[in-house]
Amino acid sequence: MNKLELISALKNEANLSKAEAAKVVQIFFDNMADAMAQGDRVEIRGLCSFFIKKYESYIGRNPKTGEKVLIKPKKLPFFKSGKELRDRVDQ
Repeated sequence: MNKLELISALKNEANLSKAEAAKVVQIFFDNMADAMAQGDRVEIRGLCSFFIKKYESYIGRNPKTGEKVLIKPKKLPFFKSGKELRDRVDQ
């Protein structure tokens, strides 16, 4: 399912116009992204959680040349499925 399919499903289920459904989905995603950008964890009970992992800098290697390269510290988003979602998918 992509964003347009989600908007369409919301439109049909909640009896909203396409513009209203698109606005709801955009607000939802924007707030999730803002929370994660501030370092907060986003949890949707029974479905999943999103959190940020922080990585320290380290020495990597350029695979083409073999040259050592300093990798800067970074933060990456991670997804963890909830138990109910895992059970539903594994049926």
